[in-house]
Amino acid sequence: MTRQPLELTPELILYAYSRGVFPMARSKTDAEVVWVDPIERGIIPLNRFSPSRSLRRTLRKDVFRVTVDSAFEAVIDACAELTPDNPTRNETWINPGIRDVFVELHRLGFAHSVECFQGDRLVGGLYGLAMGGAFFGESMFSRVTDASKVALCHLIARMIKGGFILLDTQFTTEHLISMGAREIPRASYHRLLDEALRLTEPVLPYFLTTGELLTLLSGPGTAAPGAGRNAPGAGRNAPGATRDAPGKPR
Repeated sequence: MTRQPLELTPELILYAYSRGVFPMARSKTDAEVVWVDPIERGIIPLNRFSPSRSLRRTLRKDVFRVTVDSAFEAVIDACAELTPDNPTRNETWINPGIRDVFVELHRLGFAHSVECFQGDRLVGGLYGLAMGGAFFGESMFSRVTDASKVALCHLIARMIKGGFILLDTQFTTEHLISMGAREIPRASYHRLLDEALRLTEPVLPYFLTTGELLTLLSGPGTAAPGAGRNAPGAGRNAPGATRDAPGKPR
């Protein structure tokens, strides 16, 4: 008997993420996925995130035009891109099934993206899944210096303003560690996740002034305890919005 790959549906993804489990493909051409629940989980504590001085200068200069949910499919496709100029990106875990189900989750109001533009050119961004007071960073990409970092800053500021309490990066990378990511034990993560999923009102704001952005990212103690949507089966999250996955190796 031939084993059929498990069909990825929005309902399955929402249930899995509510249990702390997420899918990854071994390659872009592999139709099957593996389900992952890391022993050590990557997170970025919102109340301890503070950009470097050089990154703050970039934020003040408004080098990029930053949007939320304006180009979701372009962002996920860029995150899945294989770039020959970068030898660390010789494979991707985003297969067509993962791409398609996240596009559908975006249509349903659960998956979100943050985009960085220079003129009309998309130069960086991230995407992920929002449930309750948790945001699960899936992946990010950058075509120019600091674009993905700026997208992450905008995500975090919007999470703080919107009342989120958990930014799950799934794994950590050097890039994410430089931005404040750390690992916590699986049991600790599941406690945080359960707390976040009990919240029913967090919303990722579309608009944020540069002044608001810098104030929200001013350092320890800025994160509100928050309140978002419940786990699967609850209402849709309002609009709003990480390739390193954040955390995931592609």
